[in-house]
Amino acid sequence: MAKTALITGSGQNIGKSTALALARAGFDIILNGSRQREPLEDLQNQITAMGQEAYIAMADIGDAEAVTAMIDQIMTHKGGVDVLVNNAAIRPQAGFLDMPDADWERVMDVNYRAALTLCRAFLPGMVAKDWGRIINFSGMNSQRGYPGSSAVAVSKHAVWGLTKALAMEFGANGITSNIISPGIFPPENLSERDQPTQDRFAALAEANPTKALGQPDHIAEMIVYLVSDTGGYVNGQMLQINGGAVNQF
Repeated sequence: MAKTALITGSGQNIGKSTALALARAGFDIILNGSRQREPLEDLQNQITAMGQEAYIAMADIGDAEAVTAMIDQIMTHKGGVDVLVNNAAIRPQAGFLDMPDADWERVMDVNYRAALTLCRAFLPGMVAKDWGRIINFSGMNSQRGYPGSSAVAVSKHAVWGLTKALAMEFGANGITSNIISPGIFPPENLSERDQPTQDRFAALAEANPTKALGQPDHIAEMIVYLVSDTGGYVNGQMLQINGGAVNQF
């Protein structure tokens, strides 16, 4: 029987590539998005064509009631998940003194509290099976600090703390918890964007030690390794996939 993986924010970019990579690795997939269902349906068709099940669970993970409803839906359909990839995030830009309290709370809801709630919901099932994988996401904002990104940095540090705590508490249950810190990944269809956007990403690539930007598969294939049995001895780690832009934490 195939194991099941939930990827939040799985309609595009890293989430989409991760869903496809895990399906190729033999996992059934639960797809999540908050607004557009059509990209998830396209992805669902690709996954079912591989012979794996793909189930769509729409929810704004920054809405606590919506997250609870999604959890109930997944529990009814699958009874839980074996792999949880907390990918969805928002990264609004505003000065520390300028961002309204409501916007701070929204960042914490999406980037941290949703991950906390999903971990608390699905960990009991993982413990019962003596097997599970949790993948969270950090980022260079939280490692280096950038003007206008304080809320994002705080939320991602909270997720990093959660990851380390879960790794220590549940490692003996066959459950690993790790966090990925991506570098700069260009948007989909960059060649179709306006010239200033293309120029900006070209400059970012030039500034990277590898003279290149990340691609979603760089993350997705790392996740495939982490959720494998071979990756079961990697626990409580931050894996930086940024071409060397940040090389310490």
